[in-house]
Amino acid sequence: MARDKAIDESKAMEEIAERLQERFPEASRQTIVDAIEKARAGFDGAKVRDFVPVLIEKEAKAHLKGKR
Repeated sequence: MARDKAIDESKAMEEIAERLQERFPEASRQTIVDAIEKARAGFDGAKVRDFVPVLIEKEAKAHLKGKR
């Protein structure tokens, strides 16, 4: 079951990267991936993972906008 959640979260990260690439076409894919990974690192210890992808996307979007 934990493996399924890890796979779901990885899939969510790919979907986030695609949405952010559409929203920020001037940003390189690496810049987007770096923003996602930086945001994701902040949630490494989170016990409840249900909303982590949403929070990661919000953090990465703020970073790409230059607000973080």
